[in-house]
Amino acid sequence: MMRLTQAFALANQNPLQHAYKRIVTAAAKFWVAKRSIELSAEAMEVFGGNGYMDESPMGRLYREAPVISIWEGSGNVMALDMLRAISRDPEAMAALIEDLRPVCADDARLRPHLEASAAILGADGAALEAVARREAQRLILLMQARLLREDSPDFVADAFIASRFDAQWGRVFGTLPEHDAQARLLERAWPV
Repeated sequence: MMRLTQAFALANQNPLQHAYKRIVTAAAKFWVAKRSIELSAEAMEVFGGNGYMDESPMGRLYREAPVISIWEGSGNVMALDMLRAISRDPEAMAALIEDLRPVCADDARLRPHLEASAAILGADGAALEAVARREAQRLILLMQARLLREDSPDFVADAFIASRFDAQWGRVFGTLPEHDAQARLLERAWPV
């Protein structure tokens, strides 16, 4: 969110800032719309029965999470908006791929995703529309990995990458592969 805010302030300065403003914003809207439902359900589950009660804000948040897709357009519309931005400004997409390359090229888990995005997002036509949702997801996850690599401790970025890019972990919350990573993340969140 903060990186996108910066891009809006600097959007006219170069193609990379414009790419964040126009391409990444569309992908982020798609991702937030899809993940907010899952996240609010998980949060409500943590609260148990109290989370479901009308007196709790969790039930309301869970019921209202789908509204994002209603106000902002369906997932398909948001993903196609990303593709439209790419087709209108391929230079911005090229700048975005180059911005991701230093972080992704050094990580065997990220590299194939970056190369796939570069190849797929460089294509056109109905084939691209068919994978728009997947590519919006992939792009926003690559952006998140890049920002974590730049701005957080390595173990935080590693845990994120392992939980998002390792095929065996999927999208379910709470599936970090190493107990040590879980312990370090909890210690960072709630220091003793």
